[in-house]
Amino acid sequence: MSLQIEQVQTNKQLRQFLKVPWLIYKNDPHWVPWLYHDRLFAFTKGKHPFFEHAEVDFFIARRDGAPVGIIAAILNPRHNWFHEENIAHFGVFEVLEDAEAAKLLLDTAVSWAKERGVDKIVGPMNLSTNDECGLLVDGFDSPPVIMMTYNPPYYADFLEANGFAKAMDLWAWWADVNETVAHMPQKLLHVVEKVPKRYHLTIRNLRMKDWDNEVERVREIYNSAWERNWGFVPMTDHEFDHLAESLKLILDPEITFLVEMDGKPVGVAVSLPDANQPLHKFHPGPSMLSSYLGAAYALLNRKKADFLRVLILGVIEPYRGKGIDALMYYETAKAAAAKGYKFAEASWILENNDMMNRALAMMGGKVYKTYRIYEKVVK
Repeated sequence: MSLQIEQVQTNKQLRQFLKVPWLIYKNDPHWVPWLYHDRLFAFTKGKHPFFEHAEVDFFIARRDGAPVGIIAAILNPRHNWFHEENIAHFGVFEVLEDAEAAKLLLDTAVSWAKERGVDKIVGPMNLSTNDECGLLVDGFDSPPVIMMTYNPPYYADFLEANGFAKAMDLWAWWADVNETVAHMPQKLLHVVEKVPKRYHLTIRNLRMKDWDNEVERVREIYNSAWERNWGFVPMTDHEFDHLAESLKLILDPEITFLVEMDGKPVGVAVSLPDANQPLHKFHPGPSMLSSYLGAAYALLNRKKADFLRVLILGVIEPYRGKGIDALMYYETAKAAAAKGYKFAEASWILENNDMMNRALAMMGGKVYKTYRIYEKVVK
């Protein structure tokens, strides 16, 4: 049968591109559909702020005219500048169990990268490490939480068969909230008791009525606390403002914390109710109306979610090693339990982030999902 690759160049093609996952996952009980209207905005050039500094092309693989897979090829100069690298990325990789189609999609992304003179291609990223990223390679027995990826097990086989190798694993930690609070390590409790007075710390919830200033405080911490992390790229002001606005309706300020030292913001912990729980139940289809209804249903029912995701927890480098992270772990767990959350996922954590991984293990967490970033040398 005829197999062809098609570059997305029109709005009609982009809409077809966005609908392909519903073909891939139609019989998968754990998949949570993306919101069609949200992804249409995110992948429309000239709308999402990522396109202000990055080059992205989307491709559809068709067999006898019918779509069987998709992929994005990405060149992010900000990444290359920040890390002093010369690489491209790929992402939004979705394909039926069709090895030939998978090879065509991956070869297309590699050729695209080679044309731009890079050394290697890395992914999947949707569309950077500030978005969903990583291929699920372990932990297929439950739905993903908010802003995490999901895929069939055979994707890893396709990547490895086409010369892609592991670059880095990202871990998702699971914890029973009430068990964590009930069995908080004495060492951590001792730190929590001593450090606020020792370092003149205050910890407080996010102030929604002071939104613009709070966003600026979080931005300052975010772009500093993660700057040495593998793959991290600071967001532009426009990107950060867009992300903040997209999370504003979902945020539960009672489980989100800022730590200040003598009035200076030095640490932040942002947790989100798992809006994927109601979204999984509603299961919106690939249309504007269905996705808007799905978004409304998720927002109306987000307070019923018993799962939360610890999305961000970081401390500005000069203030690390003072127990600020322990203070945020403690306050987040205590507040989550008080609000009725039963389970938490801390994600994603780099496999080589020894300090955070040790802390999560000490509090009784376990790695229950692993996501992998792959790379391939471009020859």
